[in-house]
Amino acid sequence: MTTYVITVPGTFLRDVDDAARSELARRLASHHTALSETEDVELLTVYEGGTFSVRLEVEAPDRAAAEEDAVRLLAGTLAELGLPEKDAPLGAPAVTGVDGES
Repeated sequence: MTTYVITVPGTFLRDVDDAARSELARRLASHHTALSETEDVELLTVYEGGTFSVRLEVEAPDRAAAEEDAVRLLAGTLAELGLPEKDAPLGAPAVTGVDGES
């Protein structure tokens, strides 16, 4: 297995307050560890206009599986927080870091 840092972009189509953003980061914190810190990337970055990027570490056999896992994890967490896909659509994920085999 290889550890990948996957960046998933999205857009909040309704207001998401600081408490909800903090809770999102808290719930995803276990997927933002040493590799992300080495790459010096933030877990959640929110830009003007409601666009955002989430960077997650996932272990997977290949890039495609890593991207799918990251999107599934993020979409599930957003839904648990009351932000279904219609309120926070996600864009295409991208591999932004790789840490060989673990």
